Amino acid sequence: MSELRQNIITRDWVIIAPERAKRPHEYGLEDRRKRRLPTYRPDCPFCVGNEESTGEETLRWSDDRGWRVRAVLNKYSALSSAGDRVRHAQGIHRSISGVGAHEVIIEHPCHDLTTALLEVADVANILRVYQQRYLHFKTDPRIEAIIIFKNHGKGAGTSLEHPHSQIAATPVVPSQFRSRIDDAIRYFDDQGSCVFCETLEDELASGTRIIFENSHFVAFIPYAALSPFHIWIFPRRHSSCFEQITEPEILGLAEALQVVLAKLYYGLDNPDYNYTIRSLPSKQEQSPYFHWYIAIVPRINQTAGFEMGSGMYINASQPEESAEYLRSITIST
Repeated sequence: MSELRQNIITRDWVIIAPERAKRPHEYGLEDRRKRRLPTYRPDCPFCVGNEESTGEETLRWSDDRGWRVRAVLNKYSALSSAGDRVRHAQGIHRSISGVGAHEVIIEHPCHDLTTALLEVADVANILRVYQQRYLHFKTDPRIEAIIIFKNHGKGAGTSLEHPHSQIAATPVVPSQFRSRIDDAIRYFDDQGSCVFCETLEDELASGTRIIFENSHFVAFIPYAALSPFHIWIFPRRHSSCFEQITEPEILGLAEALQVVLAKLYYGLDNPDYNYTIRSLPSKQEQSPYFHWYIAIVPRINQTAGFEMGSGMYINASQPEESAEYLRSITIST
């Protein structure tokens, strides 16, 4: 029988419908790992030697082999770095000038790699660039929110194969940010504790939905996951803002992120996915009620009319069973 579960952090109700489910190993509809990409493509603007084809470079992380990660302006930016933040109001209509920032993080020189196949040291370099760009955008008084995200695969919204992610900085706080914060404040007011920390403690005590853990981070499928194999990575240390991550935590997060994505790569045949770092808005500092984290959403099923009409999701994958399956996946080296 189906079961409705509530995600205590998002307050969403989710229908867990195992009778509609595939077995975990059946979500790999095609073996995408067999699709061989070249290490270098002369027509790829992100490949080594084509640096002039990208937007203006804002940061380069290099070693004795050359650049390892580059941050560049998005040539098709959704926001403009020039201009003032100006609000307009006329009757019920509200608008604000589209100022902000939009950058692409080119994650590795090789065209054929993805985070799942990188060395942990390479993933750590990506996270260091995230942190530096985040800190840079936070100094801009026009910026209210900073979103770090990755689209992997056409089904997740990307048009370029070369491994990359993005950072967008907006002049407003998105309503989803406000909703999460308001819910976290209400929980703190009612219970006197952080709902994220409580969730982490509960998941560790149960253990059934844990995928990977190290001394700094825990990766798990939430009790009321909105979709199959939806994964959260939480820092063990209570921290509200991603930019406050320490160097040992960067190394721990790099390991956790690489392992989790490798398990998806080998266990679900390299599925399309999105991930995003959820942190407090840029103007807010450390708080006792909010706890930053990474959300990873494999795009292995489609939302439809029920979700659109109700705002409620149907997850045909039992979170405990999905986590057990991913734990069993051996990562090739």
